[in-house]
Amino acid sequence: MTAGSGNSGGGTKPGSRAGKGSSGRGQRDLRVRVKTAKGRKLSSTLWLERQLNDPYVARAKREGYRGRAAYKIIELDDKYGFLKPGARVVDLGCAPGGWCQVAVGRVNALGERKGKPQGRVLGVDLQEVDPIAGAEIHQLDFLSEEADEKVKAWLGGTADVVMSDMAASSSGHKGTDHLRIVALVEAAAQFAFDVLEPGGTFVAKVLAGGAEQGLQAILKQNFTSVANVKPPASRSDSSEKFVVAMGFRGRRDRGGAEDAAEDAGGEGAEV
Repeated sequence: MTAGSGNSGGGTKPGSRAGKGSSGRGQRDLRVRVKTAKGRKLSSTLWLERQLNDPYVARAKREGYRGRAAYKIIELDDKYGFLKPGARVVDLGCAPGGWCQVAVGRVNALGERKGKPQGRVLGVDLQEVDPIAGAEIHQLDFLSEEADEKVKAWLGGTADVVMSDMAASSSGHKGTDHLRIVALVEAAAQFAFDVLEPGGTFVAKVLAGGAEQGLQAILKQNFTSVANVKPPASRSDSSEKFVVAMGFRGRRDRGGAEDAAEDAGGEGAEV
C-alpha cells in the first residue's frame, strides 16, 4: 500500500491501535533532552526538542508521511468523510506534501481499490515540491490571475474538495500573524468558490484570535454547514484550528458579511 493509504513498512495503520505486544509494559518513558549549542537560539533548541519528543513526528517517519500534519487531515476526514473514492481534490500550498499523500489513498487516485471510483489529487505551491505518486503537483501562485482556470483545466473540471494547510510567514507579532493568516484563508476561500462543484467541501487552517468572524460569515453564506475543529494531532499549545465547510451552495455574493451571518443563522459548530 502507498503512504497515502495510511500504511507503509512495519507501521500501524493511521488511526488503528498498536499491534499485539506493543503495550509498552515494562518500558520507561524516555524524553530526549536537547542541549543548547553555540549559535543556536533557545527557541530553535526548544523546537528541536519538541520535534524529537513528538509521537506524531515519529509516527509520520514510520508510516512514510512527509510530516506530522498528515494526521490532522486524517483525523478531520475520519470525522467528516469528505475524501471519498472518486473525489477531485485541490491542495493549496501543498508543500511538503503530507496532505496530498493522505488524499491519494483516500480518493483512490492510484486505482488500487478495485471496484471503487478513481479520484484525482492536484497540489499547488509557490515552491517546487518533490513528486508524489498519484498526485499531480504544479508550481503556482493561487493568487495569480487565472489560477482558478488553470486548476480547472488541469483537473478537467471542477473540484469536490479544496483544502489548505497554509500559514503566512511569521512576523513574530501574534496579532499581525493572525491577521495575515485570516487574509490568506479568505483568499483560499474565494479561490474555492471559483473551482468547487456544488455540494463540495472547503477545509482550511485558521488561527484563533478574534479576526475571523468575517471569514465565518462568508463561509456560512456559501456552505450548508460550517464547523470549527481542533483535531487531536494539532498541538495543544497551538492556536490553530481548522474550518470544515461542507455543502457548497455556489457562490453567493449578494449581501456581504452581515447578510451572510443572517442567512447562516448563528455561529458555526465548535468541536
